[in-house]
Amino acid sequence: MFKIAICDDENYFTEELKNILSDCMLKKGLVFEIDTYSSGAKLISLGIGMLQYSIIFLDINMDEVDGIMTAKKIREVSKEAFIVFVTAFVNYTLEGYKVDAIRYLLKGGNNFKNAIDECINAIIEKMNYTIVTKSFHFNEGVKEIALERLLYIESRLHKLEFHVQEDKMKVYTIYATLNNLEADLQDNDFVRIHQSYLVNLKYIMSIERYQATLTDGTILIIPKARYTYVKDKFIAYRGEV
Repeated sequence: MFKIAICDDENYFTEELKNILSDCMLKKGLVFEIDTYSSGAKLISLGIGMLQYSIIFLDINMDEVDGIMTAKKIREVSKEAFIVFVTAFVNYTLEGYKVDAIRYLLKGGNNFKNAIDECINAIIEKMNYTIVTKSFHFNEGVKEIALERLLYIESRLHKLEFHVQEDKMKVYTIYATLNNLEADLQDNDFVRIHQSYLVNLKYIMSIERYQATLTDGTILIIPKARYTYVKDKFIAYRGEV
C-alpha cells in the first residue's frame, strides 16, 4: 500500500495532480491512498502522523509555511519519506538537496504526466518494490492481476470469486478449487481463514471475536478451529510490515 500526501494551496492543481497520480498508480497495478492538504501547516500539524506517508508531493510556494519549511519539518519526523517538490519556479534546487528531495516537477510543464510517471518509477526502484502479477482464465476472460490488489477469494457454488480493487471493486469468477489457489499463493501473504475464504493479509484490519474485518469494511467469519492459527499469522505479518 502506497500512502501519498499532496500539499498545495491551489485546489484546482491539487485535483489535477491527484487525478494524474491515480491514473499512474492504477496503470502500474499499485494499491494506494491519496490524502490532500491545503497548507503546509495542516500537514505539519499531524506530527508523528506524517510517518504514514511514503510519498509526499509539496508545492514550494505556499503562504504561511512554504514547501521548504514543510519539508524540513517532515525530515524531523521521517527520513524515509520520498519528498517531491512541485513548483512553478526552478530556483530552489540547493534547498531541495538539504531535505533530500527526490524530484522537482515543474507545474504546467508540457511533459508533466510523463514526469510523474518517471518519478513514481524512480521511487519504486529505490524502494526495491516488486509488483507480483498472475494471469487467470476467468469466466469473464483472461486477465492479469496484481496480487496486492486482490483482497480475498471466496469459494461459492462450485466456483471462486476474486474480489479485486481496481478503479472500483471488481469481482471475477473462475471454476477452480480454493485448495489449489491456497498452495499457489502461499508465498504471497495470503491466509486461509475459512474453508471458503483465502484472504490477503495486508487487507485485514483486525481479527477479533472469530471474525476478520477487512479494510473495506467486509467482515468474514473465522471458525474456532482456525482462529488461533489465523490470528498468529496476522500478528506475525503485522510485525514484519
